[in-house]
Amino acid sequence: MPHPWKYAISVAACALVLPAAAHAQTEVAAAAAPAKAAAMPLYKDASAPVESRVEDLLARMTLEEKVTQMMAIWQQKPDIMDEKDEFAPEKFAKLFPHGIGQVTRPSDDKGPASPLASKWRDEDSTIRLINAMQKYSMEKTRLGIPILMHEEGLHGYAAVNATSFPQAIAMASSWDPAMVQDINSVIAREIRVRGASLVLSPVVDVARDPRWGRFEETFGEDPYLVSEMGVAAVNGLQGVGTKDKLPDGKVFATLKHMTGHGQPESGTNVGPANISERVLREFFFPPFEQVVKRTHISSVMASYNEIDGVPSHANKWLLHDVLRGEWGFEGMVVSDYFAIDEMISRHKIAATKEEAALLALAAGVDVDLPNGASYETLVKQVGEGKVNVADIDAAVRRMLRLKFNAGLFENPYGNVQNAKALTNNAEAVTLARTSAERSVVLLKNDGTLPLKLDAAAGKKPVIAVIGPSANIARLGGYLGIPRNKVTLVDGMKAAVGDKANILFAQGVKITESDDWYEDKIALVPREANLKMIAEAVEMAKGADQIVLTLGDTEQTSREGWGDEHLGDRDSLELVGEQQELFDALKALGKPVTVVLVNGRPPAIEKSRVRPTRYWKAGIWVNRAAMRWPISFWVRSIRAESCP
Repeated sequence: MPHPWKYAISVAACALVLPAAAHAQTEVAAAAAPAKAAAMPLYKDASAPVESRVEDLLARMTLEEKVTQMMAIWQQKPDIMDEKDEFAPEKFAKLFPHGIGQVTRPSDDKGPASPLASKWRDEDSTIRLINAMQKYSMEKTRLGIPILMHEEGLHGYAAVNATSFPQAIAMASSWDPAMVQDINSVIAREIRVRGASLVLSPVVDVARDPRWGRFEETFGEDPYLVSEMGVAAVNGLQGVGTKDKLPDGKVFATLKHMTGHGQPESGTNVGPANISERVLREFFFPPFEQVVKRTHISSVMASYNEIDGVPSHANKWLLHDVLRGEWGFEGMVVSDYFAIDEMISRHKIAATKEEAALLALAAGVDVDLPNGASYETLVKQVGEGKVNVADIDAAVRRMLRLKFNAGLFENPYGNVQNAKALTNNAEAVTLARTSAERSVVLLKNDGTLPLKLDAAAGKKPVIAVIGPSANIARLGGYLGIPRNKVTLVDGMKAAVGDKANILFAQGVKITESDDWYEDKIALVPREANLKMIAEAVEMAKGADQIVLTLGDTEQTSREGWGDEHLGDRDSLELVGEQQELFDALKALGKPVTVVLVNGRPPAIEKSRVRPTRYWKAGIWVNRAAMRWPISFWVRSIRAESCP
């Protein structure tokens, strides 16, 4: 049986719109505006049916205005700001005279940069930016089309002061879809109140290679579990049954990444997915299909990888025949960041941005994120007879429909007072802690846990807390900057009070930096770690019990999005001198509890004590640890007395 996706790359042999017709459409639409100015246009009537509003607005738009709806702003943010980093309307008007469809992550200030290195926007600053851009777009552009703001929210709104929840793989370890729905409901309201209406979440990739650095972003390897968690996440973000108007406090969700992303060749991010149609349908399709059929998911993101030599962003069989034809998806398909451009640089099936744009548009990709570098060529290509305006209209309809259903034409603004009241409030903090507790996995316990807090001979017990994740809260990839974080050391001190003495030693440090966004990865020199091991052993000699953290950092388990930003592994063994730290502490013959803080399943055959696995579990993982099991970046706890 032939594989249909082998014939997925298709570009129309001829265009139905000639250059002269295209320019005529632009001139007629622009000239018609003054004549209709006296009466309120139908598309501005909030009581009119959405489809009627869409068609009315589409008929008024010039070709340039349509194409800009398929584009976004991210790296160009500094070019539209003044010297105080505030929105500069005159600069925007010069660079984007026809408006813009989306703004990529308005909370991150200047585009792609670490929040630890570049000051991101807080509630006030984000809302000032969003409101200023929306006011300009509504009042100063020709048709007054508002902007769709999108943000990241994998396990919490990735922004300053927002609530951070357990990483996705930790949530999956809870086997609790209701909790996942509650978490995503909080994520939605924290994003929406600042003025954004679309989130690039959830991830329903089925992870089938633990070497892959994005393993932690998934709900795991089981298609059924991933499906149930995906449905729960979308219901939390959009609201149960949401098809048309977006409810208050909700955001439209984006299902990603379609598909095969979770089993790349050699575990390398964006590597080819050399898998059969049977494997696609049995493992990778089910979560996407279940979410599409059981929710009214509004947006789907294509994946970076290729399947059988065809990149997903050029795969009409995948994005049209299966997604829309077989499953009935009616929403918007967006590109992953720079993925259309990567058909030139990575996949090498296009020589120019013009060719890449043709391939993506023909496959069914409606929006070019994060900037629109390839789709900005579409106006010229219509004029050259290479692109059919009907294809552009189809994509723009989906974008406009989303904007009308989000209520942006009536109220596109954020509210500072409400944002401060809702963001990271008491309810959210309680849920973060509860979800952390539910996400830990206790692998084995021979009675070492719970930790002994009874005084012996009038002496309080001494607990040594050691390891690379003992005194740092690891939040996981696509993290924000929460108001408060609790380390394992601080959490244990708060939990035991004066019932025990808590001592801390670093033991080993894995990487010099813990910044997920930073490109460079520098391992800590062996000599420095051996010195820290000796210090930890000396301290542990005076302890009654040892709690040892092992696993990953934000840099050894993360998305490897480029040759300069690695995150995948060729081995699951513990990085650096962690095994030597374990061996040295085990040799003391004291009860040891190993807390694995990791984003992928580690090889722990040599660490035969009872571990608890945290995964990356959010701001409360380390308080949750005191209830064993834990949740955080850990997936498991293992505790026993070492002979």
